[in-house]
Amino acid sequence: MEQTCTMAEENLVEPARLPATPQARGAPTEFEPAHTPVVVPAAGPAAERASDSDRDRVVTALRDHCVAGRLTLDEFSERTGAALAARTQGELHAVFVDLPSSSKPVVELPRRRARRRIIAVMGESESKGRWLLGDHTSVVAVMGHCHVDLSRAEIEGPEMVITAFSVMGEIEIVVPEWIDVEVTGMSIMGRKSVATRDVPVLRGSPRILVRAFPIMGEVNVRSRPSADRLAYPAP
Repeated sequence: MEQTCTMAEENLVEPARLPATPQARGAPTEFEPAHTPVVVPAAGPAAERASDSDRDRVVTALRDHCVAGRLTLDEFSERTGAALAARTQGELHAVFVDLPSSSKPVVELPRRRARRRIIAVMGESESKGRWLLGDHTSVVAVMGHCHVDLSRAEIEGPEMVITAFSVMGEIEIVVPEWIDVEVTGMSIMGRKSVATRDVPVLRGSPRILVRAFPIMGEVNVRSRPSADRLAYPAP
């Protein structure tokens, strides 16, 4: 009897297994929409929102670096624009990527000599590139031409005064956009022109005062657009 039962069990045929249905696999049906898991990014100091006071502190620090000679006027303009457009602490810290921290001592190397006199007499004089502009600079053109480009210039302080005398000559002064520029002076049978772009002045920017005195000559002040700065919103 036991042998008969054993043979019967061996001859049993296991029923075929049907493929799992979508419901069995846990997949959504047409009546049950799929749910995508929400991934919450890890919070950190760099992701914290920046306040207006944070941006102002960064702009003040950038101006100090500009006065110290670590940034040119163009570089100050570009980084200040990035700081004013920053939304997080990480974006604010990015503008200091190659600048020394105030918490560690910095060995300052001797700076190049500031140019305080630029003169052209029946000739031409050109000042451009990375050069140091004195806090008080005289530019004189006597039947000559002076081209003074401040775009990549370094500065000695938060305010620079340029006194321009043109006697039957021409003086052209190029300033970066978004920098505070004021032009005063008097023309005597000459021409004084200001062609700066009508854009808001950056908060905390250095101030440039041009005192123009053309005598049968010209003193022209114009701004140079910066492709990088055009990408930043107005402060």
